[in-house]
Amino acid sequence: MFSKACQYGIKAVIYIWSQSLKGVKVGAKETAEHVDAPEPFTAKILQELVRKKVIGSQKGPSGGFYAGTEHEKLTLQDLVIAIDGDGLFSGCSLGLKACSETNPCPLHHEIKKVRTHVVSMLTKKTLKELALEVESGETVLARFDV
Repeated sequence: MFSKACQYGIKAVIYIWSQSLKGVKVGAKETAEHVDAPEPFTAKILQELVRKKVIGSQKGPSGGFYAGTEHEKLTLQDLVIAIDGDGLFSGCSLGLKACSETNPCPLHHEIKKVRTHVVSMLTKKTLKELALEVESGETVLARFDV
């Protein structure tokens, strides 16, 4: 459903939020290790998310990436749009230029139902709330091999 960049970005931002809740800033290397993602790719994604104001960063010895009060209302939808754009939420799923309510493609009405559900899911909780669920043990961020 999401690009690899978006998957890494979601995990990274939830990890950054979980650390920010403890008052800790984290580097790209630490973040990449905790979310099982390549460090250079993670660093690139995080810099883009800073530019788009999804997270913050501070330079220097006590610096790193963080999430703060200015990021509290951001949802998964905001993060997905920041990384992958809004293509998941708009445009024709078959790539037609003229697809609309009045001129629908064969998938238009069914995809519209799916998109409505996806938007609802992605806007239901903030990124901070997702991090709180990880911190409480309600959900996990890492995959554990059994």
